Amino acid sequence: MKILVIGKGGREHALVWKLAQSPRAERVYCAPGNAGTAEDGVNVPIDPLDFDRLVAFVRKEKIDLTVVGPEEPLAHGIVDHFQKAGLRIFGPTRAAAQLEASKVFAKELMHHADVPTAEFRIFDHPEFARRYIETRDYPLVVKADGLAAGKGVLVCSTNEEALTAIERIMVREEFGPAAGRRVVVEKRLEGEELSILALVSGRTIVPLQPTQDHKAAFDGDKGPNTGGMGAYCPAPLGTPELLDAIDREILVPTVHAMKRRRQPFRGVLYAGIMVTNQGPRVLEFNCRFGDPEIQPLLMRLRTDLLDLIEAVVEERLDAFESKLEWDPRPAVCVVMASKGYPGPYEKGLPIKGLAEAAQLPDVKVFHAGTRREGDRILTDGGRVLGVTALGETLADAQRHAYEAVACIQFPGAFYRRDIAEKALRPITAPAAETSPIPLAQSE
Repeated sequence: MKILVIGKGGREHALVWKLAQSPRAERVYCAPGNAGTAEDGVNVPIDPLDFDRLVAFVRKEKIDLTVVGPEEPLAHGIVDHFQKAGLRIFGPTRAAAQLEASKVFAKELMHHADVPTAEFRIFDHPEFARRYIETRDYPLVVKADGLAAGKGVLVCSTNEEALTAIERIMVREEFGPAAGRRVVVEKRLEGEELSILALVSGRTIVPLQPTQDHKAAFDGDKGPNTGGMGAYCPAPLGTPELLDAIDREILVPTVHAMKRRRQPFRGVLYAGIMVTNQGPRVLEFNCRFGDPEIQPLLMRLRTDLLDLIEAVVEERLDAFESKLEWDPRPAVCVVMASKGYPGPYEKGLPIKGLAEAAQLPDVKVFHAGTRREGDRILTDGGRVLGVTALGETLADAQRHAYEAVACIQFPGAFYRRDIAEKALRPITAPAAETSPIPLAQSE
């Protein structure tokens, strides 16, 4: 089979790498790809939003299956476009992708389907939002309605911070005019985050193993939200009892609600969960594989990914219920980012040490923001690399990942040094005179 992966980040490199391992995969293309996807597949210089050129390429090369990585082409209807052309593609339709593309849509659906989430209000004018915020006596989260590259969620400790968030999103339009036309203002939840990714097709839901992402830029969950600074799998927080509750209270009613709305979901449903004292609560839904969660997930997945994706597309996913095979070893992914991320950053900086890191056992360096120029690999994004490793224990996986990170250098590189620490050193009740550091609520 010939396969095309759409996108150019770390998620897409992981998909290309894993799909290429299938004995049925003849060739895996990536549009437009990065320096890493060029090593594990074949890059195609086509913009992910140029649907007509993508369709023409698929027809010319006789591609058997297209797999969509990022959210933007899904939100713009790439699946509808391909299906209209009679081509096989993995991902939700534009209507179903609203679960991620619109925070308002997702919140209203959760409200009507009785899916547990934070108390919220929706506003389309900054003045009404300000008046509401001024009446609240608890911390808030302010979310831009539309897609904002993982940065449109502002976690606030005070009303002043929430008012500033309204100014940034709705008045200054820092995340774009479309993303900030409406906002969701919700009560900030306290607890620990968990990422649940599930394959969905028809009435069948097949959850993957629980992972934990690290959204804040700096150690101790401090600093601004990012697209994700690292992840590990499996997350011990995801106990069998908790996973049963998430399936029963969140995944099933959400999928059924989408079906009732005649917007059936098919693809990957990502639920960002806050585990609170009152039980699991949804922070967000995404409609594609999480990045960087997919890196440790695919390092551990032994079932043929191509078989799984085809089963979703052909609505025969029920053949894989409770039948996924996993490497028993945990995996840890550490993201190496450019100085300044998630704000402005410099591109085109040389990366050294990739070959040395690749020689380490049970390590895979996934490229995110990179490009090749001659015989050099240069930075080309905020999140540059996802250094991922397996280990006999979670501590071993963590150590292996950081050993690989130590091999790699580029000017201004930074990374969190506490990925997976929550599982290795569980959070305990704070002393009476201290207050817990709130975990960043993600977009």
